[in-house]
Amino acid sequence: MRIFTVSDIHTNYSENQKWLLSLSKYDYTKDILIFAGDISHDISLIEEAFAAMSERFSDVFYVPGNHDFWVKRDSGTSFERFETLKQLADGYGIKRHYSEYDTFVIVPLLCWYDYSFGKMDKRLLSQWGDFFRCNFEGMKDAEVNDYFLRQNELPQTDKTIVSFSHFLPRIDVLSGLSRMVNFLSPVLGTTKLENVVRELPSRIHIYGHSHVNVYKWRDDVLYINNAFGYPRETHIAAKKLLDITYDVLRKG
Repeated sequence: MRIFTVSDIHTNYSENQKWLLSLSKYDYTKDILIFAGDISHDISLIEEAFAAMSERFSDVFYVPGNHDFWVKRDSGTSFERFETLKQLADGYGIKRHYSEYDTFVIVPLLCWYDYSFGKMDKRLLSQWGDFFRCNFEGMKDAEVNDYFLRQNELPQTDKTIVSFSHFLPRIDVLSGLSRMVNFLSPVLGTTKLENVVRELPSRIHIYGHSHVNVYKWRDDVLYINNAFGYPRETHIAAKKLLDITYDVLRKG
């Protein structure tokens, strides 16, 4: 059994969709996939991805990304989309809650962003797609974050904990990067998630969203991002599954 991770496949791009559907149906049948959110805004593409993942891997773990919550005007709320995502995931055997294995536990963590990484400005308010495509019934982003955090189930265990989320638990995993990161920092994640990572406590935390691949230790936790990203983002994304088996199973 091996453990792989990827996120942000955005299969509304045909190149990304082809990559997912081209994954072997035989090589991963005993393996685990941790998918850290963002398949598509199109529910039919989300279902296609669930079917493809569940056919190829023994166990698939999933948390929704912000794009997965996008809805068309007058076509329901993002909370209703959340219910649809849960039903679809359950129908394909996709794991949404923590599961224990011999020596480790995989823990999905829901959250949102709450501007705790930076101050919101007018330009970001006018450009960030979630503000136009998500409908959380008038709730503020900090309230949405608290709503999702309350959904999380945390194990009591002495086994190695591998947690994962779509959003970032801390901004310093992106230290030294571009001005664009600073511009986007209010909508990248939440410091409250880092509190959960420490409470568990996690040895490894996987996240998506930023599209910048990361493998960094911070305060004795390994933070990993293996976002697939948009087709043009070959300079920041490896665009392949990442095998984290050694990191999960190693002792000490």
